[in-house]
Amino acid sequence: VSDPAMKQDTTMSPSSSVGCGSSSCACADLAQPQVASINGITLHEPGEALDAQTLRERAYTELLMQEAVKQGLLPRYRGLVAQQPDEAQRQVIETMLDQAVTSPDPTEDECRRHYEAQKNRLIVGQALHVRHILFAVTPGVNVHALSQRAETALLELSRKDVPAGRFAQLAAELSNCPSGAQGGDLGWVTPEACAPELANELFFQTDSRWGMGVHPRLVHTRFGLHIIEVLGRKKGVLPEFEQVRDQIASRLALQSRSTALRQYMQLLVGQAQVEGVELEGADSPLVQ
Repeated sequence: VSDPAMKQDTTMSPSSSVGCGSSSCACADLAQPQVASINGITLHEPGEALDAQTLRERAYTELLMQEAVKQGLLPRYRGLVAQQPDEAQRQVIETMLDQAVTSPDPTEDECRRHYEAQKNRLIVGQALHVRHILFAVTPGVNVHALSQRAETALLELSRKDVPAGRFAQLAAELSNCPSGAQGGDLGWVTPEACAPELANELFFQTDSRWGMGVHPRLVHTRFGLHIIEVLGRKKGVLPEFEQVRDQIASRLALQSRSTALRQYMQLLVGQAQVEGVELEGADSPLVQ
């Protein structure tokens, strides 16, 4: 009598892996990872291990190479494994991209709207003297318990009657940053010197300029959870629109071109037979 719980689904698709799972069995070769390819041109040698970023870069480069061949700009390659373009081929591809991908220059109104919306990011000379307590998020850490511990410390430090030296004491006891030995003092920091998440919270949010003292909420970054205290502030100066107009126009033009390039690459992906690699954005250095 067969046990329904032991039944296996034996329906296989052409790309399904097969084999018993034993490395000593002759079927083991059938279970190897699929070789990635673009329109039948493999992106790596069998058995060659590539990280996901490198594999995507090769895939996008090969898409561009094949498009240049399709347009008669490069000679047809007779091999079955993708080759990296030489300098002359790169120039051909860049010219092809320049002709295929166009984006309008930003208008004066667009530049002014950007200026009004991004004033906090255009201030020059701003800096904060800060100290912090870092609760690092590391592999295996109980994030919920860590967050509760950080919130408890933040609540204590936010009280009006907290002793003057308590922040430095907790930094020495709790912080996972070497600055804990100096009471968490990071000195004067600028937006450019911070992790992007920290810069966004301290400098660029509409409520970032709350003043001196302990930040009213935990700050989340790639490193973990931070309790932040501002000890000093240099406000900086907002340039007039005319002073940064060219800078804004260049930034908007770059953003527009990046969007157009991404759409162009997505079009090439949609027209190609892609196997063994996930393609979402234009990661090739040729289009960056």
